[in-house]
Amino acid sequence: MRVQARALWLLFICFVFSISSCGIYTFNDVSIPPEVKTIRIGFIENKAHYINPSLSAQLTDAFVKKVASQTKLTRIDDLNADYVINSVIRQYDVTTSGVSASNQASLNRLTVGLHMTLIDNTKKETHEYDVSSTFDFSANLSLQQAETSLMSQILKDIPDAMFNKVFSNW
Repeated sequence: MRVQARALWLLFICFVFSISSCGIYTFNDVSIPPEVKTIRIGFIENKAHYINPSLSAQLTDAFVKKVASQTKLTRIDDLNADYVINSVIRQYDVTTSGVSASNQASLNRLTVGLHMTLIDNTKKETHEYDVSSTFDFSANLSLQQAETSLMSQILKDIPDAMFNKVFSNW
């Protein structure tokens, strides 16, 4: 019985290595049509009520890096690229999300949301997506203090959500 279990386990490992090495299956769920070779990623504009002055540039850079590391698309600065992605930050709001026993705010929530437009020049189609994430922080912190501690998470979560909307059909 132990020999059979080991043989099955070895067979499974060989199968996993063989399918991942020959390109039949990938472990990241990126779906890009083969005719799409180039991409233009526009600067992410900030049109939220409250504007964090560095967020646009940082989000644009993080999204560009995400696309470069996860796809083989060539980034060009041409509106005739196969994919053209334009984005606008529309939401950057703080709300109270937790109240203490003494009816004082104990937790605040920063919501960052943006609207994306994908122009697929290969199919002559336009798709629109909305992406948002929330980030909780102590009500004892000012927004500026919270931004300092939350920025690395914002710059991970938002580009991940953007990427998933465009390339993973999530």
